Amino acid sequence: MIDVLFAHSYFLRFDPKQWKAQQPFPPLATIYAASVLRNEGWKVDLFDTMFSLSAEELTTALDDVKPKVFVIYDDGFNYLTKMCLTNMRDAAFRMMQLAKERGITVIVSSSDATDHSEDYLRGGADYVIFGEGELTLKELISSILNETVKAELIAGLRFLKDGQLVQNAPRKNATDLDQFPLPAWDLVDMEAYRNIWLSAHDKFILNMVTTRGCPFKCNWCAKPIYGNRYNSRSPERVVEELSMLKETYDFDGIWFCDDIFGLKPGWVNQFADLVEAANLKFKFKIQSRADLLLQENNVAALARAGADEVWIGAESGSQKILDAMDKGTTVTQIHESTRLMKSVGIKPCFFLQFGYPGETKEDVKATLEMVFSLLPHDIGVSVSYPLPGTKFYENVKTELSAKQNWTDSDELLVMFKSTYPAPFYKKLQRHIHHEFRKRKGMEALQRLKDLNDFKLALSLSYRIPQSLISKVQLASYG
Repeated sequence: MIDVLFAHSYFLRFDPKQWKAQQPFPPLATIYAASVLRNEGWKVDLFDTMFSLSAEELTTALDDVKPKVFVIYDDGFNYLTKMCLTNMRDAAFRMMQLAKERGITVIVSSSDATDHSEDYLRGGADYVIFGEGELTLKELISSILNETVKAELIAGLRFLKDGQLVQNAPRKNATDLDQFPLPAWDLVDMEAYRNIWLSAHDKFILNMVTTRGCPFKCNWCAKPIYGNRYNSRSPERVVEELSMLKETYDFDGIWFCDDIFGLKPGWVNQFADLVEAANLKFKFKIQSRADLLLQENNVAALARAGADEVWIGAESGSQKILDAMDKGTTVTQIHESTRLMKSVGIKPCFFLQFGYPGETKEDVKATLEMVFSLLPHDIGVSVSYPLPGTKFYENVKTELSAKQNWTDSDELLVMFKSTYPAPFYKKLQRHIHHEFRKRKGMEALQRLKDLNDFKLALSLSYRIPQSLISKVQLASYG
């Protein structure tokens, strides 16, 4: 018997686009929380749902380890969990039911449970943690198993009392991130992750985090767990973990899954110095901002540390739309940062967002022109997705249908009144991908330096006709 069994509600197989991509990452926030409890002396275990076929597989784990408490602790560092996909919500509810059937106390910490706490509580959860979860969870487990402090006194907690929702005071976010022990990596079946990565990509990528939160005010961005603050781990602590992971698991690359990497002044340069001093040789990808990349010699320092891909929220090639989003960046900065990254061998990548209220045909055209003129290394295309707690959600909530969350990450359904009907945006997404891949193929054909260039050039036989077909389909919308 163990004290606490952890799980999360992301099932890779329930998200067809991500299953096809075959790029799974261990549930980082989950194993952080497990490490905090284990550090306090509690016996913990992990049921990792990443590769499970159904929620029913939890049954065996519950019966084998017989936990006193079952905790669904989603990975709030992974943007996929922030999307609150209904496939994953349904799985979470089923796991809660399986635990309750066995008389086990159920705790949930997730973006979706924060947004829909009462639904989770009436669906089987005994407690929902809102905000940053580790310290709240530590106090709650002590309350449950040691009967120390009453749940009513624990900050960051929601529960039902006499059938009514009770919300305790919010918990202040931790500012010293070095206080947390390193994640419980040993609880993860690392070979399962390694095998998928190596079979699909011939490299093994792990995930890490150096910060929590984001201080910027993009009005469509939901931050139910870490909020608008920004705190960093020390670069020394990050390099310590990198060294341990390299020695123990021999990764090929790292995805730093921070909302914004290296915002703290001087942090990126310190990090690069320490990576060089430790003689760590690895490639990594991050998320950043166009304006941040133009400061403090950050791009050169990132290249020195081993940055391979830098994803920026370009979102739109229309300054009008960027301003409407409260993005705080300019189209000029997108152009400048892209050219700067290319000059030092970093691959710039763009997140793009279509369908924002007020977006016109001219705005869409401006975005396409920006992408095709700059030709970044890669793009991710989505449509505006209103989530509770955002200014954007408040602006469009009266237009929302009964369906307010996507089923999976490729649904791309516009759920509010937009300039064009929902099918237009699916066709737009297909067109921009075909046209972008066509242009990358033509670029590779001129270069032909390696096998990847050869593959891209060969893809032209498919991309050229598909680009033409999708362009004609788009034209039918006027």
